Amino acid sequence: MIMKALIKEFEHILGKNNVFQDETDRATYSYDAAVLDSALPSLVLRPTSSETLGRVVGLCNEQALPLTVRGAGTNLSGGTIPQAGGVVVLTNALNRIIEINEEDLYAVVEPGVVTASFAAAVEARGLFYPPDPGSQAVSTLGGNVAENAGGLRGLRYGVTRDYVLGFQFFDVNGELVKTGARTVKCVTGYNLGGLLVGSEGTLGIFDQITLKLIPMPPARKALMAIFNDINKASETVAAIIAHRIVPVTLEFMDNFTIRAVEDFSRAGLPVDAAALLLIEVDGHPHQVEEEAAKVEALCRQMGARHIRVAKDAAERDKVWEARRAALSALSRIKPTTVLEDATVPRSKIPAMIRSIEEIAKEFNVTIGTFGHAGDGNLHPTILTDRRNQEEWERVEKAIDAIFDRALALGGTLSGEHGIGLAKSRFLEKETNRATILYSRRIKAALDPKNILNPGKIIGD
Repeated sequence: MIMKALIKEFEHILGKNNVFQDETDRATYSYDAAVLDSALPSLVLRPTSSETLGRVVGLCNEQALPLTVRGAGTNLSGGTIPQAGGVVVLTNALNRIIEINEEDLYAVVEPGVVTASFAAAVEARGLFYPPDPGSQAVSTLGGNVAENAGGLRGLRYGVTRDYVLGFQFFDVNGELVKTGARTVKCVTGYNLGGLLVGSEGTLGIFDQITLKLIPMPPARKALMAIFNDINKASETVAAIIAHRIVPVTLEFMDNFTIRAVEDFSRAGLPVDAAALLLIEVDGHPHQVEEEAAKVEALCRQMGARHIRVAKDAAERDKVWEARRAALSALSRIKPTTVLEDATVPRSKIPAMIRSIEEIAKEFNVTIGTFGHAGDGNLHPTILTDRRNQEEWERVEKAIDAIFDRALALGGTLSGEHGIGLAKSRFLEKETNRATILYSRRIKAALDPKNILNPGKIIGD
């Protein structure tokens, strides 16, 4: 229980309206999108300026008070579940786009800016911010950087870290640290940005982020390849990459997911298809036509029964909106939705998809699979009811099997969702004990009282 004097101090810094003590308010911030137990914080704090954010961080450290930063709470690995009795610090009032520089192609933002809103503001200037996580309509840029979020366009354009030029962040003492620059090149000092991106709020608290922008591609073309055989669809993914074609997006959906999405979105998806590939190419018009023709020919060669080419932007956007709705569509089917993040080398996509089917049968669980197949990042989504203890035990065994198989194929535990609480117990399987101990020594040096999002990634 936090002492009244300390609560008064927080109220003095932030104002009473930005210190939430009511149990209902605190319960709102006790969980995130992961299927994990919630933890009730003692306080929820809402800084409205850089100055107050730094003061809150410093005061929490003085009092050895566990602190978890939260943007929109879309995290899928338990990274924003607080420690019971600690505090949650909200970033939703730190939501300014400070600068969009059209001459030097960068932007400076606060961590609470919503991803899609930022992308739209940049696009209005004729520029492009490629990272597009599925949660972009509500997720925030601070959370994207903390988790190194990916998205549908990651195949060609990369992930969030590829667009971070630098940032300011508060260390555990509330001191402002600066790293990176507004220039294309910068090798000043340690690469603190490389350390902080993907650190899930365990090493510092973002204050301002400088992001790289690029020119908007002048043309794009979207195709839907329809398959009667899921194996042919997965083999086509590997074949496209093997032929040195790198689309902007190369998305996979199995039949179960297709039917769920069509029932949800009415986008005109072929519900009898065993699998779909949704593919988009962009660039200069001549290049787009040439690459689209190559992709279409390769899909036919690999066994696609039919290929639809979007006739205009509206038709293209309708299909992509349906794809982005995959998780929402699947989550309506059963009370509990477990969205996983198995990622393998791209040539291993056919083997991983076959493994997921085998695991679903072995443990008698329902799995809908979709994801960014072009970069090896699949989202096997298990639909269940956690209240059914016998079924939940089978689900947990299936999750273990999915991770084991991904690692056996040379893959990774997470392509874009992070480790958080949900996957920390698997970390040693992918790395080794020395890696975890090394990481813990870094954490202990930078956060000796272990107040910054304790327990995440590397455990306590």
